[in-house]
Amino acid sequence: MGIIVNMTIAVDLVLLTIRQSRLQVLLIRRGIPPYEGQWALPGGFVLPDEDLEEAARRELREETGLDPAAGHLEQLATYGAPGRDPRGRVVAVAYLALLPDLPIPVAGSDAAGAAWRPCDELTRGELAFDHDQILADGLERARAKLEYTPLATAFCPPEFTIADLREVYERVWRTTIDPRNFHRKVTGADGFVEPVGRSVARDRGRPAQLFRRGPARLLHPPLLRPRDGDQP
Repeated sequence: MGIIVNMTIAVDLVLLTIRQSRLQVLLIRRGIPPYEGQWALPGGFVLPDEDLEEAARRELREETGLDPAAGHLEQLATYGAPGRDPRGRVVAVAYLALLPDLPIPVAGSDAAGAAWRPCDELTRGELAFDHDQILADGLERARAKLEYTPLATAFCPPEFTIADLREVYERVWRTTIDPRNFHRKVTGADGFVEPVGRSVARDRGRPAQLFRRGPARLLHPPLLRPRDGDQP
């Protein structure tokens, strides 16, 4: 006969955006034990009448004030190691959200603060629970999916320039990309972007053409990350 284990289900959110030309993640400073005063990913327990995605969407609205349809939301992974939460047996289902630039967040009722933090400034062990690993997994998922899906457009407003899109790739991939090669690859990928028919003035140089996301679900050909020795 098996042993019955009392288990609680939670959702954790890896909310990524590009602010001030840097890839940043939304973190909350915990106002209650455990890990009081430490930074953590936003999240919470799943309510009795919710399924997992409903809980993730509710948390996203509460943390950002945005309709989840404003960006991209997908299930990332499940984390259930014994002892990951000192309060008991808690299994967390993590979701990855990619969003356009957002305002400064307001902390929830059980948090001492909330802030966008540059991903490259965080140190191992800085986050509560196993959130270091969840964040690392979310970053790798985002970096990989930029290669073969139009996911980068989730960081952009509805209308954007190719330079705006290139900045997304550079910040997420942590590299520098040749502008001409990138323009050729993006506009040559079937259904990746579509011209809006208007341009926007820039501080220097000629006006830049505006685009919107096209109908493609996968990129053909894909945009591959530069490897060591490659020329972006």
